[in-house]
Amino acid sequence: MSISANDRAALRELAKRVAEAAASPVNAKRVQRSKDTHSLKPVRPLVWLDEIPWHEMDFDGLLTPRCEDEEARAIEIGFRRLLMRWDYFQADMVVSPYFYVDKAYTDSGIGLDVSEDVLAVDRSNNIVSHRYVDQLDTPEKVDALEIPVLTADPALDERRVDQAESLFGDILPVRLRGHLIYYAPWDTIGRLRGVENCLIDMAERPEFIHRIVAKFTEIGTARINQMVQLDLLGLELSSLHCTPPYTNELPAPDWDGGRVRLKDVWFRGMAQLFAAASPAMHEEFDIAYMRPLMERCGLSYYGCCEPLDRVIPYLKKVSNLRKIGVSPWANARSSAEQIGGDYVFARKPNPALVAGTLDPGAVRADIMETVEACQANGCPYEFVLKDISTVGYKPGNLVEWVRVVERTLDEYYPED
Repeated sequence: MSISANDRAALRELAKRVAEAAASPVNAKRVQRSKDTHSLKPVRPLVWLDEIPWHEMDFDGLLTPRCEDEEARAIEIGFRRLLMRWDYFQADMVVSPYFYVDKAYTDSGIGLDVSEDVLAVDRSNNIVSHRYVDQLDTPEKVDALEIPVLTADPALDERRVDQAESLFGDILPVRLRGHLIYYAPWDTIGRLRGVENCLIDMAERPEFIHRIVAKFTEIGTARINQMVQLDLLGLELSSLHCTPPYTNELPAPDWDGGRVRLKDVWFRGMAQLFAAASPAMHEEFDIAYMRPLMERCGLSYYGCCEPLDRVIPYLKKVSNLRKIGVSPWANARSSAEQIGGDYVFARKPNPALVAGTLDPGAVRADIMETVEACQANGCPYEFVLKDISTVGYKPGNLVEWVRVVERTLDEYYPED
């Protein structure tokens, strides 16, 4: 990285502000609450926000980058977004005292790329409408998919770490870290076929769907095995797909500080396409295939936007399941009754509540429904407002949402 004195000064100033935020004692308290939650203790739930529409959030130039170098700008943008969250709608976010460089690697892919048409209402928004071309409509096309080859790049890792340390390592210590296991084969299958084609074939050609899922399970297993072999897995996660990742149970007690193994990490899985399928189909075409991979890891977290209130009986068969996603479309009361004190109830409040004119009463009612359902059933739980495709260009909506949520929780947890 060839960086000017101005770029260097800008990054160092931002790094100082990040280090100051990281030094706040509140971070350690929030990490401990997350660990308690994942240990299934009934503590005040953490509140996180993620998947923020940053293109709508800039005001007074707070997010406008000043750096000229492309790599420096990428770091600067990350710092500016973190500091905006901290200053205006931090909720229970945790600021790490380190600057992490994620291990670099390449993936050869499966020999097929998505073919689609898109329609956008707001060209600044990466949330658009998709129409996918079906490229996996025959057994021959499925069989032709390639097993990906992963290649680590330790030389690039070393260069990136050295660059970061030379820029601000004396302010914010730099650490190299590995990656999360994020496994969502149906997100890829749906983009390669189109959701409607997948759903129709579950009913009319179930043997063909099994062939597809079996192939993607082979692909996913190969990727995961190579991540272990190449030492690409990570322990120091800042997020478990938008949710708090902290736990006392990982790594496994016999980890020697060397290569990270599957039993030392979280598994993150989901199958959003099954929001439109039956629970039995969800089990047959996803969970049954994913479960062996999940159980190779230390702990598992399943679920995203798909409503799982009717699928929880199948998920309970996963021996290392620790956290279940409860989307805005899931019945909170039924989910809490089934989850009880056995798993973490990972609640996703409805992002539509911050999309236009925010109604504090509606936000309060949304939070109260979850709190009362979880308290009545002894559920450890958390809130993560995510999938925020828009705030209607009103950044203050997130500020107000956090304020209302925190005041609502204060009524139930007055001592915290």
